[in-house]
Amino acid sequence: MQKLKAYDIIRSPVITEKATLLSEANQVVFNVASTATKPDIKNAVEALFDVKVKAVNTFVRKGKKKMFRGRGGVQSSVKKAIVTLEDGQAIDVTTGL
Repeated sequence: MQKLKAYDIIRSPVITEKATLLSEANQVVFNVASTATKPDIKNAVEALFDVKVKAVNTFVRKGKKKMFRGRGGVQSSVKKAIVTLEDGQAIDVTTGL
């Protein structure tokens, strides 16, 4: 299996109302590669953003059935990671990387 690089592991930040509420608790949410493990995600976030990570929690949002212009379709499953940062650390996801 090929080793993933930091930019391949962290796909994008999740900017939703719930993710914004989590940022007050020193947590950041990212869409990540489906093959990424928790240690991979921790190392990628520390390398890209130069912060210390306390914990990583992951979950997979299963694909949903949706209708588009009268045709049925299925959205892809998405793996997300909730990264808890050490006290005093912060990531501003609204700016580009």
